[in-house]
Amino acid sequence: MPFLSQTLSRVKPSPTVAVTQLARELAAAGRDIIGLGAGEPDFDTPDNIKAAAIAAIEAGKTKYTAPDGIPELKQAVCDKFARENGLTYTPAQISVSTGGKQVLYNALMATLNPGDEVIIPAPYWVSYPDMVRLGGGEPVIVEGAEAEGFRITPEQLEAAITPRTKWFIFNSPSNPTGAGYDRAALKALTDVLMRHPHVWVMSDDMYEHLAYDGFAFVSPAQVEPGLYDRTLTVNGVSKAYAMTGWRIGYAGGPEELIGAMRKVQGQSTTNPCSISQWAAVEALNGPQDFLAERAAVFAKRRDMVVARLNACAGITCATPEGAFYVYPSVADCLGKTSKGGRRIDTDEDFCTALLEEEGVAVVFGAAFGLSPHFRVSYAASDAQLAGACDRIERFCAGLT
Repeated sequence: MPFLSQTLSRVKPSPTVAVTQLARELAAAGRDIIGLGAGEPDFDTPDNIKAAAIAAIEAGKTKYTAPDGIPELKQAVCDKFARENGLTYTPAQISVSTGGKQVLYNALMATLNPGDEVIIPAPYWVSYPDMVRLGGGEPVIVEGAEAEGFRITPEQLEAAITPRTKWFIFNSPSNPTGAGYDRAALKALTDVLMRHPHVWVMSDDMYEHLAYDGFAFVSPAQVEPGLYDRTLTVNGVSKAYAMTGWRIGYAGGPEELIGAMRKVQGQSTTNPCSISQWAAVEALNGPQDFLAERAAVFAKRRDMVVARLNACAGITCATPEGAFYVYPSVADCLGKTSKGGRRIDTDEDFCTALLEEEGVAVVFGAAFGLSPHFRVSYAASDAQLAGACDRIERFCAGLT
């Protein structure tokens, strides 16, 4: 009898985590590494949020809490959804977890049966398909072509839906491409979903506040109220508030689903960190003016990185609507050989050689379901980004 679960054999380690850890290890070993693999803002957590956490510690708020969130945080989440998204939830419809990833995981574990299908647009965040597999489901990948701005069409969504479809996972602005769906594009997708009442919607809104050039963020249940009763609207404080290590994600959805997710969480991690929850209360209820200021900084970085990458031989890079990623193509680099003698047949070859020869860590496109591309996170300092672009340009110039 095998010792390890057969289900685990269907799952791969996270490539983004692996690249980030490798970059750390190489740097610790003395290599000059510029790591652009992690989806983590380089800004610090705002002082008022840190002060709220310190106050919570000093007040002794260090005990177990309700499994899926303190009442104060659930109310803050309700207020946020009403204020920013026009969505009305009660605290009983709110789940708070140890990061947005656990929110998604709990929902899939609570709802998937063997053979259930989950539609996932590609390029996708690396964890979506593997979490579906862990839950016994089958990921159904729908490719968003570069020519379509990495967005799927209503016709593609319609064709992917079967009687076994349980969920449609939606992410805008997207990790890894930064692509965003405006109201009209999203309404075209929700019109399809309205014709298939057995399909639920999991909307990952984590990059909501990172939108540029006048792009207006909208969420599925906001665009189509008819989907409200079968939509899980997921968000968190990690990206917008620079709180990745605090590990707080949250969601609003139907009370029955939230209760099922609570059951999963109650038998796994139980409550999120009490101190982090109080910090998240301040994040959601406190001053929000810095969000636009930081988004403006990211927009300038995006413009610089896009321009620099498009100047590299063999690379083309689209300008995304949001998040802090770009997803350049290396199609014209394939079939060539690097100065170090590595043959570049895939985007993984490109990224491996780039790390080995120039010390720039990025994530290869196959990890996100669409090649030949790579993902650059521009959540880094201007100096790091400029240095990385210098190295990428030199690497590409050396391909023969």
